[in-house]
Amino acid sequence: MTEVEALYPFLYADTSNTDAVLQEVRRSTVDKANEIMALRRQVLAADGARLTECARDMAAKFQAGGRLLAFGNGGSSTDSQDLASLFLGHERPLPAFGLTNDIAVVTALSNDVGFDVVFSRQIAAFGRAGDIAVGLSTSGNSANLLRAFDEAARRGLLTVGISGYDGGKMAELDSIDYLFVVNSASVHRIQEAQTTIYHVLWQLTREILDVR
Repeated sequence: MTEVEALYPFLYADTSNTDAVLQEVRRSTVDKANEIMALRRQVLAADGARLTECARDMAAKFQAGGRLLAFGNGGSSTDSQDLASLFLGHERPLPAFGLTNDIAVVTALSNDVGFDVVFSRQIAAFGRAGDIAVGLSTSGNSANLLRAFDEAARRGLLTVGISGYDGGKMAELDSIDYLFVVNSASVHRIQEAQTTIYHVLWQLTREILDVR
């Protein structure tokens, strides 16, 4: 059985009984929805207070003229771009950049130096003390994120990590000020919960700034 068959067995079952297939689709959808809701509640219970604290620190950095630099690989790259767009898209926009937006820079660094430095080199060039570095990883083991956090910490940036599983190597770093770990073995549920985390950080940061 392939991985896809294991995840969606009803797609490979006998489709002659349409009602049975639809019932299985509904059951699978409800199970996945219940799973992500339970995971979100778990994250809230474990990190609710720290999310608020992190948002306060982010708001203070923005208020002092700081900028947000977001980064990640693959699906996490898309999430980091979404995070940056949230801050930029508000009626009172805040400076936020996705470090995978410039494909010429990403491919030049990857080809000429190495993929491990695609984020750390940009942070070295653009990052200033008082900025915010947010890195997302499903595994927590991405070498280019680890180097980016170390570089950001050396330069005095506020560092925020969002990881999955048990946090991976990101959990071993001293250079991450706030690490939020989605403790799950499912990549799908991890990424869904990570999306919730950074949306909460955005909303809390905006609310804190709006009352100041």
